[in-house]
Amino acid sequence: MKLENYLQVLPKSLWVFTLNSGSCNGCDIEIVASLTPRYDIERLGLKLTGTPRHADVLLVTGPVTRFMEPKLRQIYAQIPDPKVVIAVGNCATSGDVFFKSYNLVGPVDRIVPVDVYVHGCAIRPEALIEGVAKAVTLLEAKRAELLNKSAVGEGA
Repeated sequence: MKLENYLQVLPKSLWVFTLNSGSCNGCDIEIVASLTPRYDIERLGLKLTGTPRHADVLLVTGPVTRFMEPKLRQIYAQIPDPKVVIAVGNCATSGDVFFKSYNLVGPVDRIVPVDVYVHGCAIRPEALIEGVAKAVTLLEAKRAELLNKSAVGEGA
């Protein structure tokens, strides 16, 4: 699907909450790089928010440490439905070289459901943009499903 098609289904900006669940900050630096004028991901409608209660998307970097597991669950629960979770980087998607570490619970999908995986160590801003484009279509499908369920519930 072309980028123009992704943008047509987005009725409003995606509000994104980022969470570092134990990463080396390599992916976090690339997320910041995607906000700079060279890539300018905000032109596609992505806005960072400081609270999960306003977010549509949870962007998680790093493998989940034992310390961050309850915090990740809490933040996931605070994001209103419909929501999309993006696991960013090899550590978040698989645990990578830290997979068998004593202090890790595992990759993000062992704790919360993940909708989009963005691979790389560290990720490239282009890969993040592609992941966000995929998240847009998933979020719109979830919104449509939620509207259909509420319409059916009202008609019954």
